[in-house]
Amino acid sequence: MSAIEIERRGTALWITINRPDRLNAFDLEMGRTMTAAFEQEGASADAVVLTGAGGAFCAGGALDQLGTPDPDQLRALFTGSLRLVEAIRACPRPVIAAVDGAAAGGGNELVVACDFAIATERSTFGQTGPKVGSAPVLGATNLMSVQIGEKRAKEMAMLCRRYSATQALELGLINEVVPDGGLDEAVDRWLGEIGRLSPRYLEIAKISSNVWWNLGKDNMSSGLGMLIQAIGSEDMVEGANAFLEKRKPDFRGARRTDQN
Repeated sequence: MSAIEIERRGTALWITINRPDRLNAFDLEMGRTMTAAFEQEGASADAVVLTGAGGAFCAGGALDQLGTPDPDQLRALFTGSLRLVEAIRACPRPVIAAVDGAAAGGGNELVVACDFAIATERSTFGQTGPKVGSAPVLGATNLMSVQIGEKRAKEMAMLCRRYSATQALELGLINEVVPDGGLDEAVDRWLGEIGRLSPRYLEIAKISSNVWWNLGKDNMSSGLGMLIQAIGSEDMVEGANAFLEKRKPDFRGARRTDQN
């Protein structure tokens, strides 16, 4: 099975992240494959559905290389992630996030980037950046403030709290919550509604609605530049290794040692 499955179901293009062994965290090649699908195939469908296999939506970028970071590879992953979210926003067709399970870190930012989001009751949402030695600059620290309000967005982005599907709906992060097992039926209902509308004018409405996204792109680029400059920092290495070793990070331990 491919790590990214791309298929046509009726008039919709489905992009499925298929690495459930790591909660569908994506690496550079997976990100590039998704980006190409949005850029090259999205316009030929009525809508695009982004989802994850095996009981998770997406845990963002893979952390396995952050513990011993390769600056060139991480630079490519970070810039590739920006291109992916830009491809979602620039896709001329509506993009639906079909969430079943955890949408964490960059996976939560994919939800922010999509036009609509439908989630099962068991799904959860949240950022992981400062907890794992990173920062969510590709949506959570900028565009998400428009979607759920600045104070709530800072709470999610900075404190790394987790939210249930019901809480995400109340915040305005997602559009609908459905019973577990009912996701495909709900997505088909949304696709049917989209299929009765004018593709030309849906595109105009979507691209016009990117006003806040367009204003936030410079902020994303500058934030990405700061992330790149922080590659190999003590906090990045400690956060990633703590995550991989399933322990609590000690971001201040090295500082205390230096002071002594």
